[in-house]
Amino acid sequence: MALPEMLSGRLSLPVLASPMFIVSGPELVIEQCKAGIIGSFPALNARPQSALRDWIRRIKTELAAFAEANPDKPVAPFAVNQICHVSNDRLQADMQVCVEEQVPIIITSLRPPAELVEAAHSYGGLVFHDVINQRHARKAAEQGVDGLILVSAGAGGHAGSLSPFALLREVKSWFDGTVILSGAISDGASVAGAIAMGADLAYMGTRFIATQEANSDQRYRDMLVKGSAEDVVYSSLFTGVHGNYLKASVAEAGYDPDKLPEGDPSKMDFGSGGNTEKKVWKDILGSGQGIGNIRDVPPVSELAARLRQEFNDAAERFSGIAKQYRD
Repeated sequence: MALPEMLSGRLSLPVLASPMFIVSGPELVIEQCKAGIIGSFPALNARPQSALRDWIRRIKTELAAFAEANPDKPVAPFAVNQICHVSNDRLQADMQVCVEEQVPIIITSLRPPAELVEAAHSYGGLVFHDVINQRHARKAAEQGVDGLILVSAGAGGHAGSLSPFALLREVKSWFDGTVILSGAISDGASVAGAIAMGADLAYMGTRFIATQEANSDQRYRDMLVKGSAEDVVYSSLFTGVHGNYLKASVAEAGYDPDKLPEGDPSKMDFGSGGNTEKKVWKDILGSGQGIGNIRDVPPVSELAARLRQEFNDAAERFSGIAKQYRD
């Protein structure tokens, strides 16, 4: 295992809740961390830009108060996601706030984040970088990131096309930092499976959209509760980069989810899309393929307890099966 010292004794589950555009706000992050799960949000969710510092300070204050009142409970650190792309004109200002407020973990996406790694390491912060293939993983590792988030096939949002089995085992063969695995992980058994494969943490996003603290509307939640893996389409149309979206939302926006053209990478805009009039994340809704396990919209505390039980049950089941196969 390659868990950073920062996480030692502070997790109830080996889970990093992924940052979701619009959906992830202070309420969701605080409850995730209080449940012993690393919570995160995209810096771009804090609007206007001046609100970012307020969000961070609120999270820090409420988590410190909870930890003081509950000394026997693990309280996880939080993370802020930075989009390293020319369309993000807030990147420098947002990162400066994160440095000044000493955000524990920075999640970076797209361009290898050399200057962000240096900035985070200046105060002892960690940097985890999103990758979808070996080439991206090696570039990020060269920049000194502390961990790699392997966004495999089946993950929500901008997912890759490689099997988690292939991507994880290849990266583990040469990378000795923290490895976080993404890809249709929506219950405790899936988390246990990721750990059994060699991941240090599981990356879970879509399941938290259907929680009471998420900034998601009833339409979004209903689609997740009623949906299955077959209701997810993989397309590059909406942002210029391939991602997974709910077919129902694509159809409601006036497109045929079974006949989508390719997107134009030169029109990428990760705040709204850029390839279509309908806005991605607002009109076109992201989703991973693991939605078949979503059947309700509980509070995060209830979901976390359920995930923990499922994780323990899966670990015990695996241990029992392993004992049947001996030399």
